[in-house]
Amino acid sequence: MKAMRYHSYGAPDVLVFEDADRPTAGEGQVVLRVAGAAFNPVDASIRAGYFPEVFPLVLPHIPCYDVAGVITEVGEGVSGWNVGDAVVAWLPIASPGAAAEYAVAPADTLAHAPRTGEPADAAALPSVGLTAWQALFEHIGLKSGQSILINGAGGAVGGYAVQLAARAGAVVTATASPRSHDRVRSYGADRIVDYTATPLQEAVAGQRFDALLNLVFLDPEELARLVDLVVDGGAFANTIPPGLQDLDRGVRNLQVFGRSDAGRLAELVGLVDAGELKIHVARRRPLPELSAVHEAATAGELPGRTVLIP
Repeated sequence: MKAMRYHSYGAPDVLVFEDADRPTAGEGQVVLRVAGAAFNPVDASIRAGYFPEVFPLVLPHIPCYDVAGVITEVGEGVSGWNVGDAVVAWLPIASPGAAAEYAVAPADTLAHAPRTGEPADAAALPSVGLTAWQALFEHIGLKSGQSILINGAGGAVGGYAVQLAARAGAVVTATASPRSHDRVRSYGADRIVDYTATPLQEAVAGQRFDALLNLVFLDPEELARLVDLVVDGGAFANTIPPGLQDLDRGVRNLQVFGRSDAGRLAELVGLVDAGELKIHVARRRPLPELSAVHEAATAGELPGRTVLIP
């Protein structure tokens, strides 16, 4: 089969499109014919060698841990899944990924794919949709009627966070650039702050929020200024490490690390099929262009979620 792999850590050009052995299903695993694999910024950080101890790889490595595809082989000990099932999954990050024609997936990571939309686009749901849900409801504990500021709502996690928070009955203020305004508004945001035109603290001067979800790379001073926008005893959730240490005024300091959860993923797919959650794909590109996607991410030029098509 063909795959995108890198044999050493380094710049985006270490990624090569080459022949690789087609995987086989071990115990508790299935093999997928990949319909789509989504790029994640974490992929680029791992490729650059930033997290060798957190995510120890066996090189050469196939990246992309968000996948949509069809089962072609079922391993020993797997029940409930059959050849021909269309599925989505958040794969183990340090294992061989989905940037290939075929990929191995642990059966306990699988959920049925949405019945609507393009099959490849479903790869844009698992890790970011789950991270958004876990941040809002497992970490923050968001309730109907509460106010929340989502900083970085135009991004992949942010788009799902706006939809899920609005669906839960929260009052949502979202930061986004003009290119994302219409989409974020359609997701249910009550107010959109154009951070390219007005500094956030100035735009919301005099207002504080029950919760704040930060999805943007910021230095410690900028993060600390965001905390000032949270009410006493409120929640400050951050998905970008490193976060802040101790917070005052009783503000809860919540560092969010998303995790694979097949059951919750199935619930998100159900919302997609019911028309209550929209999957957004900014760009679809052929798999051999993954190196160029990494370059664009490094330069800050990606317009949103990118799905690679084998």
